[in-house]
Amino acid sequence: MIWWLKIRAVPALAAGTAATIAVGLLVGTAQLPVPTLTGQAGQFLVGHLITLMPAVLVLFGTGRGDAPAESVASRPVRLWDVSLGAAVALAALVTAWLCHLIWPAGNAPVLGRNIAGYIGLALILLPLTGHRAAGALIAVAPLLCAGAGWAEGGRPEPWAWILHPGDSALALALALATLITGIIVTLTRRKPPWDISAVQ
Repeated sequence: MIWWLKIRAVPALAAGTAATIAVGLLVGTAQLPVPTLTGQAGQFLVGHLITLMPAVLVLFGTGRGDAPAESVASRPVRLWDVSLGAAVALAALVTAWLCHLIWPAGNAPVLGRNIAGYIGLALILLPLTGHRAAGALIAVAPLLCAGAGWAEGGRPEPWAWILHPGDSALALALALATLITGIIVTLTRRKPPWDISAVQ
């Protein structure tokens, strides 16, 4: 267990998640200028992008292990990985909502929700593509939402949960559904990740 905690860089993951929430609270509703492909541009916040960090750190930690050895290990390494991702997502949600109770004017719910959703995406992609490709693909999500996730009037499309305001029950439900799907996919996927280097 100590070996697994070191390999997965759990202290860095905890510090990175805390720093993400702290920076997100400090920058508040600061916006990033992004082009839009459909509808009208809405508010793309810094918090929509920086909340990728914990998911990237989860992928970084899983990529540090020896995948062939871990796949035949007697200890439930895959279950530990899923538990770590779920624990970080839950901690981010709880911390964000506690911050929201203290400071209702902030964007804390958006931070917690997006961290949980991004970790869900990471858990979906990790067993399918491997940690390197998953890290690149997960970064596409906010860019896709920023470019194509706006309806007329600058409102976010229903599917673009990353962009919704903090009080959106639909966005929270979609982020949690993504997290649950990621947990299920990671626990049930038995084939090795698709290897792009094998395609010549």
